[in-house]
Amino acid sequence: MSTRAAAVALVLEDGKSIAETARNIGVHEMSLGKWVKKAREQGGAPTKALTENEREELERLRKENAQLLMELSFAKKVATWFAKEKQ
Repeated sequence: MSTRAAAVALVLEDGKSIAETARNIGVHEMSLGKWVKKAREQGGAPTKALTENEREELERLRKENAQLLMELSFAKKVATWFAKEKQ
């Protein structure tokens, strides 16, 4: 199952919100919204639910994504601080 299909399944099968799911997997909310809309128009969620391994991978990727976002935020703050120091 593709990442896109897995994300759509989280929304349609698990009842997660589009906004929450988009944040968790690191895609733009509008993109996920379009995927969900297309899936609904085609008859609903993908037929195959996530396996245990896929769920574990998704959770691992969510944690990794959160860590990377935190590091990016810190890097931006450091860059801003250095830019102010040069002035």
